[in-house]
Amino acid sequence: MIVLKLFLSSLLVGQYVVAQYNVGVGIADITGSPVEVAMMGYAKLSQVGKGIHLRQYSRAFIFEQANTRLVFVSMDIGMTSTGLRQEVLKRLTKLYGTLYNETNVILSGTHTHSGPGGYNMYFLFDLSILGFVQQTFKAHVNGIVKSIKLAHENLTPAKIFYNEGTVENSNINRSPQSYLLNPDYERIKYSKDTDTKMVQIKFVSSVDNSILGAISWFAVHPTSMNNTNPLVSSDNMGYASILLEQAMNPKGTLPGQGKFVSAFASSNLGDVSPNIKGPKCEFSGLPCDALTSHCSKNEKCFASGPGKDMFESTQIIAQRIQEVGLKLLQTEPGYEINGPINVVHQYVNMPDMEVPDYDVQNERFIPDKLVKGCLPAMGYSFAAGTTDGPGEFNFTQGTKTGNPLWDSIRNFLATPTKEDIECQAPKPILLATGRMKFPYEWQPKILSTQLALLGDLVIAAIPGEFTTMSGRRMRSLLTNTFASAGKNVKVIIAGLSNTYSDYIVTPEEYQAQRYEAASTIYGPHTLTIHLHQYNELAKAIISNERVSPGPTPIDFSDRLITLVTPVIFDIAPWGHSFGNCIQEPDAKYTSNDEVHVKFVSGNPRNNLLTDATYLTVEKYDDNTNEWFIIATDSNWETKFVWERTSLFLGKSEVNIYWKIRPDTTIGTYRIKHYGYYRHIFTSPKRYEGVTRTFKVY
Repeated sequence: MIVLKLFLSSLLVGQYVVAQYNVGVGIADITGSPVEVAMMGYAKLSQVGKGIHLRQYSRAFIFEQANTRLVFVSMDIGMTSTGLRQEVLKRLTKLYGTLYNETNVILSGTHTHSGPGGYNMYFLFDLSILGFVQQTFKAHVNGIVKSIKLAHENLTPAKIFYNEGTVENSNINRSPQSYLLNPDYERIKYSKDTDTKMVQIKFVSSVDNSILGAISWFAVHPTSMNNTNPLVSSDNMGYASILLEQAMNPKGTLPGQGKFVSAFASSNLGDVSPNIKGPKCEFSGLPCDALTSHCSKNEKCFASGPGKDMFESTQIIAQRIQEVGLKLLQTEPGYEINGPINVVHQYVNMPDMEVPDYDVQNERFIPDKLVKGCLPAMGYSFAAGTTDGPGEFNFTQGTKTGNPLWDSIRNFLATPTKEDIECQAPKPILLATGRMKFPYEWQPKILSTQLALLGDLVIAAIPGEFTTMSGRRMRSLLTNTFASAGKNVKVIIAGLSNTYSDYIVTPEEYQAQRYEAASTIYGPHTLTIHLHQYNELAKAIISNERVSPGPTPIDFSDRLITLVTPVIFDIAPWGHSFGNCIQEPDAKYTSNDEVHVKFVSGNPRNNLLTDATYLTVEKYDDNTNEWFIIATDSNWETKFVWERTSLFLGKSEVNIYWKIRPDTTIGTYRIKHYGYYRHIFTSPKRYEGVTRTFKVY
């Protein structure tokens, strides 16, 4: 009887009955077209893919408690799109019925700017890619679904632990002048103009006490790789994930193949740069103008650092992020999450939204003062780009007046109405995207909004890029809303989720009209609308009420266009076959040397080699007389670089680079290349090639 009383009393301790979760993790390759397709992020037509440095991965996590499930997926892509998510959900419905659906699936992009584009479907985001790219879209969908399927199949009883850490010297605010426009009484609450806190949840098996995986949210742009980079890369956040997975999986585990899965996911990164040396004029090295990010001479304003080049900078930032993630995993106990799972989702038509204004100082809505959304529009400063990646033309940030020439070009596409101009003020409209109908929608009007409760952890899935202060306001609001109902929660901002609607700045930051404000497409009250909407979702969770699905996004998948030409044929040079090594390695190398070899190749777009590789570095085992793979095209130390040698004759070759790590063991090595070639009017055929052997001393 005493034992029974103790058991019953233990169940009643705290607000909730102690939860038993099932957790599943999964990882899959989602690498898109690695060559001849422009990158998504910098909108630079000349930034066209030429190979791979790091492959792209989808990392999926499924949480189950009392027959309720939540799916969180972090993907090494620029952003999620409505069409991409809808296709993933269709595939999941075929596999699992209604188990995974619009309500309980969160898809969050890391926001790498070095992944192939053409998958977004909204015309503005695919414009600089020359349209929709079916191959990349399919690779993303297939990989996302596979990662969820793996997580589904790996569900196991587990405990979930929450922790926090600080990441130093890894981010700066790239629009500090805008941040300073936020009220003094608000800014005084925070010591810095960026969030340096990392929040992590880790999953520990209840079966064998092993760590299954972790999700770590940290606010920084994956723009360490700048807009001159032609190689597919998951950038700093993706590489941090690989590093943590390498640290936790058995030694020698190749990227994407270990049981432990770690995601470093995006948060309120809108105004946050990893280029911590700050902006300088590219030739003179002089400081840029603080408000306009302009240089007096014919120079671009670039931010860089902390390394000597973008590769070293990416590596340094990734290592700093990973080190904190590893410390939280291994040395910080954290506290265990307990409680139910609840998720709500609703589509909203942003231009039609009219909500009470928000009193920042008193943190409350003002019922008798209404504000509304605008039709989507991009401002002049959008074309200026950022200090992470300046634009192509002579636009400057902070622009608040139009230009007759550019206005006339704008009006040729779509003329903003007087209502549009007044609604978006003080933004001068460069592109009235909400009024552009040809060839299909340029930017979304209907957004996915989603809020999840995992025990006492709240995840706000945000359909865009919150700036630092926007994220802080949302976290504070939701914390207070749950607190008023007697619930003490931690709030996480999961950025770039489900739909992409550009930036969300505070109304005060909007006045400066720097890049982030010019890209806040629904006008100065965009954040206020989001605050109100997520507050309503929070109240629905608290009261355990269902919400209406909201308006259905437009499906225009049957109207997509592309100007990206397909691969017609490949030809090997006279006297050579595909896969022939035409530049052999030297006979011997030592630690930190770089091996460079070259092969006759077909076009990598003939086959993306998903879950495989275009190259392997192999070591010979004298004991077994076998070759073992030690690196692929997704290892940091390799680069796969493709180039055409004849535009019209279909000739091409690949350069493979392998930087020998200090911990590489002495022995005999070789490098192999895998690919497919295509003869005209035939299906691609497989080939492979191998170098002669060489020694590492």
